[in-house]
Amino acid sequence: MIHPVKEKIIMGVDPGTTIMGYGILKVTGVRPELVTLGVIDLRKYADHYLKLRRIFERITGIIEAYAPDELAIEAPFFGKNVQSMLKLGRAQGVAMAAALHHDIPITEYAPLKIKMALTGNGQASKEQVADMLQRILKIPQDSMLPFLDATDGLAAAYCHYLQMGRPDIDKPYRSWKDFLSKNPEKVVR
Repeated sequence: MIHPVKEKIIMGVDPGTTIMGYGILKVTGVRPELVTLGVIDLRKYADHYLKLRRIFERITGIIEAYAPDELAIEAPFFGKNVQSMLKLGRAQGVAMAAALHHDIPITEYAPLKIKMALTGNGQASKEQVADMLQRILKIPQDSMLPFLDATDGLAAAYCHYLQMGRPDIDKPYRSWKDFLSKNPEKVVR
């Protein structure tokens, strides 16, 4: 059961080091609607640190433009390439830092959970997720982007919307201190 809220803006992010996707949902009562979706294109930056800086600048700009109440972000999945995993984790961390800098609570969702929430299939393709979002939110075809990273970001926001009213399922973080207190195993001493 989704508990009604007067109005809430949810920002979803699909972290990436080449293309980072995002989506903004506005929830009025129990009705979600698309505000915007897009990508942060990082392909022109050869230096990884410049990419991280650009991510911070763009996520900060999006936060300042849309004033989200909460951020839902896809958690990195464990791949075979350790260097790729490290870079993806840094990109996710920089996006989270931008949200924490603006005192926005963060909730992480595993890719499997996001796909399950939207399609009922944890192995759904990016195309299936995009198609489901397009139908659920009645997104016109001309508003769909060629990069499925944008709908993946929106999917994180929609998954978070579906979790509203069940705060014990995932841990929202309200500050760095809150993050560290809820994740003592991540503290390096």
